[in-house]
Amino acid sequence: MNPIKNIAGLDPAKRAFSLVDEFKAFAFKGNVIDMAVGIIVGAAFGKIIDSFVKHIIMPLISLLLPAQQDYLNWKLVIGAKVVPYGLFVGEVVNFLIIAGVLFIFIVKFLGVLTKSKQKEALAPPPLTKDQELLSEIRDLLRNKN
Repeated sequence: MNPIKNIAGLDPAKRAFSLVDEFKAFAFKGNVIDMAVGIIVGAAFGKIIDSFVKHIIMPLISLLLPAQQDYLNWKLVIGAKVVPYGLFVGEVVNFLIIAGVLFIFIVKFLGVLTKSKQKEALAPPPLTKDQELLSEIRDLLRNKN
């Protein structure tokens, strides 16, 4: 093996351009762009739900419970340690709302699509020309007998 040919194959300019070309091919595929849009919309949706839980749902829950009115002050004091469980309850409610909305969209809306695909999969594929001719011959033979 010639070591000079191996060194020539390591041309950094060619490798950099091929890396840029590969990145362009990856980054500008439709699936990657759709995924990026989905992540951005999902992050914005998460912020809206977070605000909804912190500013509307949890204050309403704190009105119903016979404790301090502000859920942020719900704390369990053990000795010198303070455990702010009100914040945790707020995050659990936040998670449950996001999980519920995702369930509705994914299972209920997209589930309809998968059910129709399952029905298509259960339907037999259309007959080929050879199969149609053989079926006709079979039917003619049955009628003859």
